[in-house]
Amino acid sequence: MPTEITQMLQAVRDGDEAALARLYGLVYDELRRLAQRQLNRLRGGTLQTTEVVHEAYLRLCDRTPLGVSDRVHFYAISARAMRQVLIDRFRSRRAAKRGGNERPISLEEGQVPVEDRGQTLLDLDEALERLAKLNPRLARVVELKFFGGMTGEEIGTVLEVSPRTVRSDWRKAKAWLSQELASAG
Repeated sequence: MPTEITQMLQAVRDGDEAALARLYGLVYDELRRLAQRQLNRLRGGTLQTTEVVHEAYLRLCDRTPLGVSDRVHFYAISARAMRQVLIDRFRSRRAAKRGGNERPISLEEGQVPVEDRGQTLLDLDEALERLAKLNPRLARVVELKFFGGMTGEEIGTVLEVSPRTVRSDWRKAKAWLSQELASAG
């Protein structure tokens, strides 16, 4: 199937409009798995897996041209689209609520109370934006690992670095984010 996905991506790049719909059929289950992983981190939210996948797909369709080189790159772009769906949803919820007591947050899933997970996601997104200005590759490693559920080898493929570099970047990014999130809280 990885070869079939890569061929379908080539067809999309070549202008075959129907190829994107066929591609979606091929990757739908994997996209649902990625979306479910994100939603599991945010238990207590109102979004459904299907809703996240469909919204991310619509955002991907808006990108003309899609400009994806292979299967791993497609999943990386999909993970970013899903991240944005979640972030946009929680931003709109926060805007509706405005206010409340801010609490320190942690990158460890089990340490984040259910009612704070949406805010944690927003705080993490803001910290990632700051990290991207300092070191874009570290921010991408976090995005691909945390939001995309990718392995070190897959991330290395997307970023064109070794898995060892990915592990090192992950440690650096995690330390920076922990410090940044603690000071923001």
